Amino acid sequence: MKILMLVPYLPTITMSGGQTRWYNIIKYLAKKHEITLFSLIKDESERELVPELLKYCKKVKVFKRPQKPWTIRNILLSVLGPFPLLVVRNWSFDEMRSLQRELVMEKYDLIHTETFYVMPHLGKTKVPVIQVEQTIWHEVYKHHVESEIPFFLRPLFLIDVAKIIFWEKFYWKKADRLFAVSEEDRDLMKNLLPDKKIGIIPNGVDSKYYTSSKIKRHDPPRVLYGVSNFEWLQNQEAVKLLLDEIWPQIRKIYKAPLKLWIVGRKMPEWIKNSARQNSDVFITENIKDARDAYASATIMITPIKGGGGTRIKILEAMAAGLPVVSTSIGIAGLKVENGKNVLIADTSEDIAENAVKLLNDENLLRKIGKNGQLHVEKYFDWKSIVMMHEPVYRDLISIKND
Repeated sequence: MKILMLVPYLPTITMSGGQTRWYNIIKYLAKKHEITLFSLIKDESERELVPELLKYCKKVKVFKRPQKPWTIRNILLSVLGPFPLLVVRNWSFDEMRSLQRELVMEKYDLIHTETFYVMPHLGKTKVPVIQVEQTIWHEVYKHHVESEIPFFLRPLFLIDVAKIIFWEKFYWKKADRLFAVSEEDRDLMKNLLPDKKIGIIPNGVDSKYYTSSKIKRHDPPRVLYGVSNFEWLQNQEAVKLLLDEIWPQIRKIYKAPLKLWIVGRKMPEWIKNSARQNSDVFITENIKDARDAYASATIMITPIKGGGGTRIKILEAMAAGLPVVSTSIGIAGLKVENGKNVLIADTSEDIAENAVKLLNDENLLRKIGKNGQLHVEKYFDWKSIVMMHEPVYRDLISIKND
């Protein structure tokens, strides 16, 4: 099949969860299909990712978007116009025009879009469209507004949330086939569109890749938060909770030497300052190989409070055999079982106690790590997940051709 794929950022395994998802989907789909990729970039340095993608894509076309969200242009357009900031900051007139030309010049079997906010670039078309929503964006922004924005400013920000809901529904309706990445997300989408058929294509991980690292654990033990993109506000929220509440409680209970290790990219200055002020906390920014972090840490804690999507970093850690302590929200959609392949806790006290339980029990540590690894291999390996696209594509094309 000849597939036109639209994504908001260039796919790569070195960045955010979404970009990792798109890279692996393209990598495995390319074995049977011809793919043309359209994507946005924030700066010219991102073009360095294009040669890797050309191993799998016939064409890769990139278009500039604003480097920062809070530009005067973006604010004015989102306040005075119909679209929310999320759409405005990821909009390119050049991409829209290029897509129109592409669809005139080339005959595609289908269009695969990831995230609703790439859809404004796509005008009317007779080519069947599949849309996959990796997270429910209005839930993400609503959570941020309710937890981080001063109450007197919330009404203004909630207008933007309402706009996100409107356009999510609008573009979900337009898609010929619509998918979430978890049952929880599908339920949220069904609340907005009860009559729309919505499937599930989950996130995944390259199991063999994450089991190939042979690095030994650090001594003293390291408690990992990572490997994360800190432009994602939920990661900042989780680390703040970890630093302010969970880590101090762990240090009260666990008296032996121990380090908290925060790994990721786009790390805000306040996290760096926390590491400078606390000798037990240190950071690694822009780590070259995420496997080095997962293989050398002792446990990972992910106190995620905001819903939406499935956490690829948790799947990566489990694939590497690293035991994970997470919240119910953090492990949503992963089909895990508390005490078998992960430890689940929703209060700071319980998260700290579970972390110490793992640190003190080598047998439990090995059990959770191994069972987590087997779970990911069985249910979340990219090879099997990408195969889920094949019947969807065939059915969609056959329906359109009838």
